[in-house]
Amino acid sequence: MGRFADALAAPGLGAIAEIKRRSPSAGDLRPDADPALVARSYAAAGAAAISVLVDERFGGSWDDLRAARAATGTPLLAKGFFSTPDDLRTAKGAGADAALLLLRDLVDETAAALLVEAERLHLETLTEAHNSRELDRAIALGAPVIGVNARDLATFSIDRRAQLELVARIPRDRVAIAESGIESRAQGAAAELAGADAILVGSALMRAPDPGEKLAELLSRPLVKVCGLTREEDIAVASEAGADLLGFVLATASPRAATAVLPVPETTLAVAVWVGKAGESDAHLDQVHTVEDGKVRGREATIYREGTPVARLLDLPWEGEDPDHWRRAAAADGRIVLAGGLGPENVAEAIATVDPWAVDASSSLESSPGVKNHARVRAYVEAARR
Repeated sequence: MGRFADALAAPGLGAIAEIKRRSPSAGDLRPDADPALVARSYAAAGAAAISVLVDERFGGSWDDLRAARAATGTPLLAKGFFSTPDDLRTAKGAGADAALLLLRDLVDETAAALLVEAERLHLETLTEAHNSRELDRAIALGAPVIGVNARDLATFSIDRRAQLELVARIPRDRVAIAESGIESRAQGAAAELAGADAILVGSALMRAPDPGEKLAELLSRPLVKVCGLTREEDIAVASEAGADLLGFVLATASPRAATAVLPVPETTLAVAVWVGKAGESDAHLDQVHTVEDGKVRGREATIYREGTPVARLLDLPWEGEDPDHWRRAAAADGRIVLAGGLGPENVAEAIATVDPWAVDASSSLESSPGVKNHARVRAYVEAARR
């Protein structure tokens, strides 16, 4: 792979941050955007690569790509409606590391020829699919970097569920990108857990007062989970405070058991909490605790997406009985969700010591079992997201 693909395949969730002045679906986004300034802000915020729209329908030009190239050494993706070898040569000459191949507009013979020409030019590619048939074509063509766009280019509607189903099908020896419709950390995490190596984000960044700051927010970790929710008003406070994951205990023996997974904002993810094995629910994720005699649940749990393990929850004794608990948690492999006595007072210290993928709090945020103290919820989320 080249430096574009290598950057996207690096550990953790990466991002292709996009520079575009307008969108056919949303109209003007940032018509006066300076591509050099935006590119530098994206690079400083940790973009794995930067996409530059060069098509006039998006307010772009090849000069925008040249300006971005002069401003940063971050890998650049030329994004437009390319269909000829001349398009690829122009992209290469303007400083692109990679170019978009949109399968919706290309027959297989043309796409294959462009992949060969790109390799000859030492230009990488992002091959984009919108549906199952196009994904099958991208895989059969041997495309090394495959993107799945959640946006229907005919209707401009977003279907994240369909996107994630397709992302999960991309072979692990390819680089998988989830494109469009990502506005929150939780939506980015949903793509990550489905198998995406990176997300491509444009409109959400270009609408933000500070595009680089918004990118840094989307990529920041740990995610913040508020668990043991039973009331709509508590869901509203947690999500407004900035929680990413909202947990609902479906083990009936728990004092904070919920009757069902309640509706959550689309910018968050619902987590159903079980003991022993998962049941049926509308949650995005299932958190399944071990069984422990004499207790409602075991301390540790596995988090599943569509039946596939994606993270481990470590529920540790934070009150100080075990002086080595942070050291062991920090040494654990994979995505770690840290729980056990976390609250506004200690979550920042736990994050600094363990560097978890997510943090989880429940009983420490309550006025009574299943009823949240709104001030403590807000303080916990604020402390965890600093």
